[in-house]
Amino acid sequence: MGAGRTGDDGAADRRSGDDAGGGGPGSYSVAAAVRSPAALGVGLAIASFLAVFYHVVDVVGGATFLLMEVAVVAAAAAWLGGFLRQRTALGLTAAGLALALIGYFLSVPPSARALFTVGRVAADVIALLTGLSVLRLLNAGAWALFLVPVPTFLSTYLLVRRRHAAAATVGAATTGFFVLTGDASAGVGLTAAVGLTLAVGFSQLAAAGRAGVLAQWDTIAVVVAAMVVVTSVVTVVPGSASNPVFPGGDSPTVESSLVANTDSVGVLGSIRLSPEVRFTVEADESAYWRVGSYDRYTGGRWVRTGDTTPYTSGSLGEPPGESERLVQRVTARGKLDALPAAWKPVELRGRAADTAQVTDHDGLKPGTTLLENDTYTVVSQRPTATTGDLRRAGTDYPSGISSRYTQLPESTPDRVGDRTAEVLAQADASNPYDAAVAVERYLERTKEYSLDVPAPQGNTADSFLFEMDAGYCVYYATTMVAMLRTQGVPARFVTGYTPGQRVSEDEWVVRGLDSHAWVEVYFPDHGWVRFDPTPSGPRESAEQASVETAREEGAENVDAAGSEDGSYETATATPGSASTASAGSTPDIGAIDPGDRGIQNATIATAAGGLTANATPAGGGSGDAGDGGWTPTREDVAVGVASLVGLVAGARRFGLTDRVRRTVWLLHQSRADPNTDAERAFRRLEYLASIVYRPRRPGETPRQYVEALAGERFGDRARAVADAYERARYGGGVDEAEARRAVEAVDDLIRQHAPVLRRLGGAGTPR
Repeated sequence: MGAGRTGDDGAADRRSGDDAGGGGPGSYSVAAAVRSPAALGVGLAIASFLAVFYHVVDVVGGATFLLMEVAVVAAAAAWLGGFLRQRTALGLTAAGLALALIGYFLSVPPSARALFTVGRVAADVIALLTGLSVLRLLNAGAWALFLVPVPTFLSTYLLVRRRHAAAATVGAATTGFFVLTGDASAGVGLTAAVGLTLAVGFSQLAAAGRAGVLAQWDTIAVVVAAMVVVTSVVTVVPGSASNPVFPGGDSPTVESSLVANTDSVGVLGSIRLSPEVRFTVEADESAYWRVGSYDRYTGGRWVRTGDTTPYTSGSLGEPPGESERLVQRVTARGKLDALPAAWKPVELRGRAADTAQVTDHDGLKPGTTLLENDTYTVVSQRPTATTGDLRRAGTDYPSGISSRYTQLPESTPDRVGDRTAEVLAQADASNPYDAAVAVERYLERTKEYSLDVPAPQGNTADSFLFEMDAGYCVYYATTMVAMLRTQGVPARFVTGYTPGQRVSEDEWVVRGLDSHAWVEVYFPDHGWVRFDPTPSGPRESAEQASVETAREEGAENVDAAGSEDGSYETATATPGSASTASAGSTPDIGAIDPGDRGIQNATIATAAGGLTANATPAGGGSGDAGDGGWTPTREDVAVGVASLVGLVAGARRFGLTDRVRRTVWLLHQSRADPNTDAERAFRRLEYLASIVYRPRRPGETPRQYVEALAGERFGDRARAVADAYERARYGGGVDEAEARRAVEAVDDLIRQHAPVLRRLGGAGTPR
């Protein structure tokens, strides 16, 4: 009965056209499906979207369960593919999608479900399709686990039904969604596109059989190689900042990579400094002018989760511990897409307040771009906990803080935590504050500062700790946060600007090169406290050199408010900080007075020269950048290999390889036995004559052809070659001397007619 139903379903499928090209009952199987060359393309398309799903759950947790889930769903789809009608499978897929969305909705906390309205959901969908990372979704791990079975089932089912093009389309379309959200890298997007191309191309050639596939492989190879190269140069991921594979282009600035106040920050490799003035600040004291913070670490970038809400009076709460008031008046000196302010902002005044947004991290975002001379006022309450207060703060973290700010990708190597434990043990750090200072000091002492570094491969923190000698603030801050999180200490990645150049008692000029990344660590009853592991001396040297060079070159917008008349200064530690070291000294952890007040920044400051050598600007080379030469990455090697394959395949497709082969065959004759040598000498003569004179006509004997050649500049040497050929092929054979004379005669004729080799492209294939 079961077999009869299977046969009926298969017949019905074929009658309805659902499975065009399929076999008879029972012919649908994984083994039969994967034997087709098109299955390779389907595999690539499926692997591309699974890679993104895996990345999401690796970041937020659940990678092992996802792998088990995919295996079970794929096995079920492969089994059902043997007998389930296609229309039924599509219905199951639609039902599965609906159930997945319902499951995700129910996984969200009840308080958040109340915010789900038709308009809100529609806005979120549009946001996802225009660059909103799925990692910013509430409960992103549950979203991935609920959704991954849908494309896995359908693409696997279609593969088993030998609908290779359709199966690859499902995989590529799913990856395309992640390309739009920005969660698929250029490499993953390329893999999906290559997979779809292979599946469609080989499916169309399947009717021609194996011979048809072999005859057209070069065309497919050229298309795939072109896709690889084009995709590597033109980044397709919205909002990404990937550099082209070809060296020599301008590096992005520190500022563009850090303080655009977007929802994610990536690690770019080499960057450069921008000396242009961005804004001025009037305040009683200097501070780090904070722009935004990020909580979710993906291994290669930082993502800010949570929603933003419109700013209203009172929507910014005060820090939990003691604090002091600081009023800042900020004036934009050009377009500004941020609202820099000292931590912690509690009030915003001015026109910017009308459209400002408050992030889930109590940060400020402008609703519209600030234009030149636009001003706003921020009131901040800066924490004033002492080092003693922070040492005694304990580890009684709120559950929301602990779960959110100790997150690390599951793929984070264990050696990151092992190295951190060693650092803390050597420093005898027994509390989170001492742990933070120990990690900060360790990074300052063991790494050099450089803007010219390659983009790390894999996990940024792991690469910086174990494989790199130098980096800039993004590397230092990322690594410190990751190290602290391995020990259960809540920490987050923060971006903004250092104080800038002080031009009067209460005014600072802040340039693009003052953009910076640092770390905030959470302490119960005190809130977030700043740490900065980037060595200050080398960074300041690089910044000062950039400003002086810009001034000498007459660049515009380098100075404001009289900054050209004073010395360039960038205060690393806030005046009055309990942990500020005196010139020429670096305090031990235990040397900081527990009773000191005013700890605006828990940074251990370095002397003017810093703990390392001078900074290396972009293009100068430092650390593992060696002499500044370009070091190819794995992606560069892959693109190079693809380009080489494409060139070879293209040469074959357009006959270039055949022309080269024919040219080599004509110009050089390897020696064998006398008879073979004589026959090949005649074939070379015939081929040369087909270019210089004319091809041999149908029915024309070798002797007749040679007699015609003899009168056309080939003379008796052509007759001698023909004589040797006839004796070798039809007579008693030739000896070594006769064969050698025939070969030499053809060599002489080729040298005589060497200019015609430029026209070998029009010759036919030698027989």
